[in-house]
Amino acid sequence: MQVVLNDYQLGASLATALVNTAAEVQSEGDRIAHPAALADFLAGHRVPVAGTPTSADVAAVHALRAELRALLLAPAEASPRRAVERAAALTEPVGVGPALTPGDDGRWVWRVRSRPGAGLADELALLTGTAVLAVLRTLGPDRFRRCASPDCAGVFVDTSRGGRRRYCEPEVCGNRVNVAAYRARRRAGDSGGRAAGEPG
Repeated sequence: MQVVLNDYQLGASLATALVNTAAEVQSEGDRIAHPAALADFLAGHRVPVAGTPTSADVAAVHALRAELRALLLAPAEASPRRAVERAAALTEPVGVGPALTPGDDGRWVWRVRSRPGAGLADELALLTGTAVLAVLRTLGPDRFRRCASPDCAGVFVDTSRGGRRRYCEPEVCGNRVNVAAYRARRRAGDSGGRAAGEPG
């Protein structure tokens, strides 16, 4: 696998999605509980893999997921320096480079590649770890956040242009918060209307 150093969107998105597959975040249980679920997750995020994931790959990805969760929490809760150390610990054992290579558009780009024989979890560690380092350098430590939904334990990397993302899964957590707020307003309006109509 080769990772383009200035293209952190894919790796940051993958890191966010991966940490939020854990049972501590998902009420329906671990989303990567077996090799077929891992294969589906990787295909859904367009991560190319050689061969079919195994139970050993699942266990290694679970260990990576736990480390990534700690890593995504580190900039806000400990320090950016600690996050850099954690990310480097993910990338250094497997990464080779960087090397300057021509890109698809003819421009030269910095890339790192994985060492020969790297396992699936190592490849994911390289992709997500380099993305975390790039986000820290380019966007800053305040882009690493906990989900704003009161009943969600998710974390995420905000790579949006404005940096205003609040939820780990906006279409799920954001929608849930909006629906709850709407229902609360309706209940308040209904009870206020009944109170106003009652005789004094």
